[in-house]
Amino acid sequence: MKAAALGAFAALAACGGPPSGGGNVTVAVDGRIECRSGNAPFARACSVEQSESGAGRVLILRKPDGGFRRLLVIRDGRGVIAADGAEPARVTVIGAGRIEVVIGADAFRLPATVARR
Repeated sequence: MKAAALGAFAALAACGGPPSGGGNVTVAVDGRIECRSGNAPFARACSVEQSESGAGRVLILRKPDGGFRRLLVIRDGRGVIAADGAEPARVTVIGAGRIEVVIGADAFRLPATVARR
C-alpha cells in the first residue's frame, strides 16, 4: 500500500540554475543523481537536464552509457510519467524527499516533495 502520493514534484534543475516556474530545487552540487541499470549497484553516475514542452516540464535523465530516459512532470498526484517510449515509469517514495523511478531495467533516485494525502 502506498502511504503517500507525489502531489508536488520538486522540479530538478540542470547544472545551470533553477527551473522556470518556481519550485524547490534540490540537486547535488555536481548535478549528478543516483542511478543503476540492471542488477548493478546504485551510483551517482547519471545527470539531469530539463526543458519545457507543450505538455509541461520534461526531465532528461542521461545514463553513463550514453542512453537517456525522458520524464514528464505532472501534477495529478503521480509526480512523473514516462514522456515517451513503450515502458511506463513506476514511481515509489523511498524516503523523506526522495523517489525512485524505474523504467525497464533502469532506476533513478530523484529529489522530490512528497505530499501526504
